[in-house]
Amino acid sequence: MENENIIELKHVTKVFADDGYKAVSDFNLEVKRGEFVTFLGPSGCGKTTTLRMIAGFDIPSSGEILLNGSPITDLPPYRRPINTVFQRYALFPHMNIHDNIAYGLRQKKTPKDVIDRRVRHVLDLVDLAGFENRRVSTLSGGQQQRIAIARALVNEPEILLLDEPLGALDLKMRQEMQIELKDMHDKLGITFIYVTHDQEEALTMSDKIVVMSEGKVQQIGTPEDIYNEPKNAFVADFIGESNIFNGIMTGKMKARFGGGEFTCVDDVAEGTHITAVVRPEDITLTDPERGMVRGEVTSVIFKGIHYEITVQSGKNEYVVQSIKNAKVGSTVGMVIEPDGIHIMPAEDHTNIFFADFNEKFRLAYNGKEIPTSVTKIIPGSRRLEDGTLVDAAGETVNPERIRVKIAIRPEDIEMSDDADAGLVEGNIANLIYTGDHYSYVIHTDLEQDFVVNDEYLWNMGDRVSLIMPVDKMTFTYSRK
Repeated sequence: MENENIIELKHVTKVFADDGYKAVSDFNLEVKRGEFVTFLGPSGCGKTTTLRMIAGFDIPSSGEILLNGSPITDLPPYRRPINTVFQRYALFPHMNIHDNIAYGLRQKKTPKDVIDRRVRHVLDLVDLAGFENRRVSTLSGGQQQRIAIARALVNEPEILLLDEPLGALDLKMRQEMQIELKDMHDKLGITFIYVTHDQEEALTMSDKIVVMSEGKVQQIGTPEDIYNEPKNAFVADFIGESNIFNGIMTGKMKARFGGGEFTCVDDVAEGTHITAVVRPEDITLTDPERGMVRGEVTSVIFKGIHYEITVQSGKNEYVVQSIKNAKVGSTVGMVIEPDGIHIMPAEDHTNIFFADFNEKFRLAYNGKEIPTSVTKIIPGSRRLEDGTLVDAAGETVNPERIRVKIAIRPEDIEMSDDADAGLVEGNIANLIYTGDHYSYVIHTDLEQDFVVNDEYLWNMGDRVSLIMPVDKMTFTYSRK
């Protein structure tokens, strides 16, 4: 029986040797024959690196790539039945359209009559029949994009890779080309693997979406699954607009979050700490006395087909999409139906890192001492008069042979722009607003990521120092 998976990636990891940067980590994916699969995520999440490994331009550091069930991990690009369309179309300006499309076939010494027949066929597929003799300079951006696709299709690949091919087009042309690309995929029946950071493109065209962040797969599913049933706060925040709140289950299918108690459809155990996701279009504005929660309208923006209305309810901020206007400063009620609430068990974002004792028997991380003592970390231990450390059983302990694990909660770390204030420095790599605070991911110089909760807004990429009070840390130790 023929393998229905045309491409499989198994535990694929890519680490760049020049700087040790891990661009992709333990990536697993099955792509079925004829699927339209989209890699979706912010810049730097590893989606283009993954595409380049499928194409053969980059080789995985570990893991395996299979084509039709056979390994191709080390196979060079020219031996793979795969073609790539890039954001920059790289058309030859000195050649006409026919010769641009025919270039690859001529390199393979394909007979002229076969070349002519294939060129006419692909031009017809991209709705540019009769353009054979036109110059590249006479084409619009959308037409050049279609020629780039035609040049890839003329080689009759089993898989077409597209790396943000619509990025250079204006909004209207991009929307038109989304429809054309999907139609082209349906006609050809070949496998498309598409890279974008544009959620609308992914939702419009894909059979399957792979959401990525920081080199890792966050969720794989249909557009409907990804939008309606996000697996974590990152996916909920990245796909569409979302209100994200921390809360707790107060009963069977009842949850408290965002300043109110709501009935939901997710049966999560009472007492579970949860993350609740509510789409702006699932909130109905009403009179204050009829609302499940109430708040003050702080902003109204007309978006063409609806108003985007921001409501402040206590410490919580709600974003509402409504066809009806509201007045800034007015008090409104908000109603959310059970099927408009998506409940996920809260992720444990406790930060874990490791430290060692230095020659002074002081705990140190990043070359900085943590003001605590070895006797506090090893219960029952004590220092003898000669300086020797013994444990509760009286056995000698060599601190250099002790590894200390430190845990600290995101809300217990403070960010500062003073480089010398904290234990370690890094840059903000991601942020999510969760109703009453921002959740930040800080990528530090030691390649250790920390999650920090802060009520104040910092910017992506900001350089920050992390202040970690020792009284908020918990310590456990092990012997090396």
